[in-house]
Amino acid sequence: MNSPAAHKDRIYLDHNATTPVDPRVLDAMLPWLHGGFGNPSSIHAEGRAARAAIDRARAHVARLLGADEEEIFFTSGGTESNNLAIFGAVEASGMAGGALISTPVEHHAVLRPLRRLQAKGFDLHLLGVDSGGRVDPDELEQMLALHDDVLLVSVISANNEVGTVQPIDELAAICRARGVYIHTDAVQAAGKLPIKLADSPVDMLSISAHKLYGPKGAGALFIRRGTKVSPQLLGGSHERKMRAGTENVAGIAGIGEACRLAGEELESGDKKLSALRDRLWNGLSGKLEGVHLNGHRQYRLSNTLNVSFEGVEGEALLLNLDLAGIACSSGSACASGSLEPSHVLTAMGVSPTLAQAAVRFSLGHSNSEEQLDSAVAEIITVVNRLRSLRFSF
Repeated sequence: MNSPAAHKDRIYLDHNATTPVDPRVLDAMLPWLHGGFGNPSSIHAEGRAARAAIDRARAHVARLLGADEEEIFFTSGGTESNNLAIFGAVEASGMAGGALISTPVEHHAVLRPLRRLQAKGFDLHLLGVDSGGRVDPDELEQMLALHDDVLLVSVISANNEVGTVQPIDELAAICRARGVYIHTDAVQAAGKLPIKLADSPVDMLSISAHKLYGPKGAGALFIRRGTKVSPQLLGGSHERKMRAGTENVAGIAGIGEACRLAGEELESGDKKLSALRDRLWNGLSGKLEGVHLNGHRQYRLSNTLNVSFEGVEGEALLLNLDLAGIACSSGSACASGSLEPSHVLTAMGVSPTLAQAAVRFSLGHSNSEEQLDSAVAEIITVVNRLRSLRFSF
């Protein structure tokens, strides 16, 4: 049976959740899924070939991030990278307590590790965000001045729900002046925003392959030379003793090729996606009343549009759009059997009603103007139908 996503008429607008694997990335992976089975730690020819593939991939990732190859460590994805950065840096500090600083709009892969540390006695302080979801660097400076025991700051580079881009380099400069490590979850930023870590004060940065047309199950963590991080997976001496376990050679080859392609196509892709995002927004806001843009209007990802539709429940809209052949995501999450407002939108001051009426459209390279025009027409039809049903009772 074919999956719904295989249907040629479907329109996929959920690239922040995951992206399709680029055929060129698949080609780079196939030799290591069929035939190239050597263990990279072995010294025979098969092992050396696998090791060479990892070395090539590390160079590609480093080039995309503007870092040195020795500063790139492969992981199983963004979640592991975030956990390694947070738990690893805190453990390496040798402190049984201290302060941690983050924001209320982080991905759960950052917030939950921080909450665990908080439960163990560490103090957690969350910076506020404005109505667009952006942090004020002055607040970080003030918070660091108030607390002389800060071990780590972690701020997301670009928000996965609303696309807001944070002033990471400015925040990192403030941290460096205070001698405090800063980590950033750049899972949504890598491949969409230029990153030059050689010129940035950021100490640690997480990425994930499946957000930039690579495979699921592969990621990387940048750890600046000299930054103290304790490994969290113990065993062999893989990844220069930072992450034990036989390397996923095919996945690593995939993230390497995905990063290589992202670097080559970043500028052209950004222009295309910005135009498509604006086309989608103009089409919806120009033909529907009660449409609200969630996120920053200036500092945002080129591919992300989060919209609340008055008089419509987000989950119902998602289900109806899925039936109509459009894949997108809600700005809300299901928890404990009830629809809870998004923690990101709540932190931005969006009302519970509008937060539950939010839908995220995240665009990708395969989307076209024709697809976006078709999506606009279908969204308008579905929204009007749901509104009429709501007000008919």
